[in-house]
Amino acid sequence: MSDKLVDAMSNMKEQEALEITQALLDDGKNPMDILDASSKAMEIVGKRFESGEYFLPELMMAGEMLKQISEMVKPKIKGDVNSKKWGKVLIGTVRGDIHDIGKDIVIFLLDVNGFEVRDLGIDVPPEKFVEEIRGFQPRVVGMSGLLTLAYDGMKDTVRAIEEAGLRDGVKIMIGGGQMTEKVKEYAGADAFGKDAMEGVALAKNWIGGAVK
Repeated sequence: MSDKLVDAMSNMKEQEALEITQALLDDGKNPMDILDASSKAMEIVGKRFESGEYFLPELMMAGEMLKQISEMVKPKIKGDVNSKKWGKVLIGTVRGDIHDIGKDIVIFLLDVNGFEVRDLGIDVPPEKFVEEIRGFQPRVVGMSGLLTLAYDGMKDTVRAIEEAGLRDGVKIMIGGGQMTEKVKEYAGADAFGKDAMEGVALAKNWIGGAVK
């Protein structure tokens, strides 16, 4: 049925997607599998947007579906996560990209895992990342981007953080449907997450323990 959820979401069948989600939850399915299916669907939506098959209205509808599904799934995950408190994570979609779907999944999972997350939103310029690193003082910075044009936005942001003298104080992870080891090296990040859960695992590994 997870495949049906991917199909419904990627083809803009909102009501069907919500009904499938409820049925999966009623059947006791792992809520993380539902989020994984949602993420796969959003990757399809992103590729269709980049190819010109989908436009901004479809992106907005997909984002709304994801938010509704997240709200349905969140109570099921809350009970599964321990109360350990971790550190601060700053995250945003880099300049030139307006996708927030994958970013919002990562924020959602960081939140339920006990991180303090500050979301910068979409199309965030490098100087905004620098400003927020100074003020918020995160241990981890996450940069999201779905389109290939986000690569330069990530590289420019890492360079700005370096030029501000803040690079040694943070770990930087990038994420998005088309991120690879090669893109990570091009951008100058420390790691890339293949999916949202890997992003959470990276943050936990880097921070390395509970915040007192």
